[in-house]
Amino acid sequence: MKLNPVSLVLIDISGYTRFTKLHKLSALHAEQIISELLESIIKRAREPLVVHEILGDAVSFYAQREGSAALADDVRRQVASIFDAFRLREGELISDCSLCICDACRNVGKLQLKAILHHGQAVFSRVMSFQKISGEDVILAHRLLKNSVQNGEYILETEPFYRLGGGFPQLAPEERTEACEGFGTIPVRVYYPTAESAAVIPAKRTFLSKLKMSWKNDWYSLQRLFLRRRGPARPAELMSEAARFAQLTHIPRPPEQRNK
Repeated sequence: MKLNPVSLVLIDISGYTRFTKLHKLSALHAEQIISELLESIIKRAREPLVVHEILGDAVSFYAQREGSAALADDVRRQVASIFDAFRLREGELISDCSLCICDACRNVGKLQLKAILHHGQAVFSRVMSFQKISGEDVILAHRLLKNSVQNGEYILETEPFYRLGGGFPQLAPEERTEACEGFGTIPVRVYYPTAESAAVIPAKRTFLSKLKMSWKNDWYSLQRLFLRRRGPARPAELMSEAARFAQLTHIPRPPEQRNK
C-alpha cells in the first residue's frame, strides 16, 4: 500500500476524564457540554484540514499535502483559531449553564485544550463509509497525547512538523524530549499560551439563552436515560469509535464528509 505525505493535528480536551467522573446527571450534562465544545472545534477547521475521527474528548484532523512552510503556517493559524473558538464557546457555556447546579455545569470553565502537530506519512484506505488513515506516524501522533507535559493547555510540535518552518507569533517553544513506547525518545517543541490568551471570559448571555441550554441539557439526559433510538441498530463491531461517539452525542458529520 502506498504511503502518502500527511500532516496530522490532534486536538484534545484536558480535564475530560475528571469532568465525566460525576454522578449520573452531571455525567450526562458533561457529555452534552463536551459535544458543544467539540462542535466548536470542528466548525472552525477549514481546508486543507479534514476531520478524521472523534474519540471521546479528542478530534483528529489530517491534511494530505506535501510538507511546506506554507502548509505549516496554515495549520498553525487554524490551530490558533481553534483555540480561540474553544475559549469563546467555553465562555458562552459558563454563562449558559449557570442555571444548573450540577458539578459539570459549574466546572465548564476548568476545561482546557491541547494539540499535537506532526508531519509524516500515512496509508489511506476506506472502511465502509469512513476514510481511514494508518501507519507509524499516525500511531506516534496519538501516543504523544500521553506525554509528560504538566500544563493543561499547550501545543506540541514534533521535529518533522517544526522543520517545515514558521512558528507561533510571540510564543517561544520549549525544547524537550518525550519517551514514546515503540518509538524511543522523541524530540518535541511545546508552546504554552500566554496568561492573557488563555483566559476564559464568561460571555454576557440572556436569560432565554440560559433557559435554552438548561432545556437542551435536560432533554439530552432524558433521551440518554429513557428513549430508544429508532431504526435498526448497526452491529457494534462494525462501527468505528468515531461512529459510536457521534451516534451517542448527536455530532453531525461535516458536509464534506457526507455521502462518501
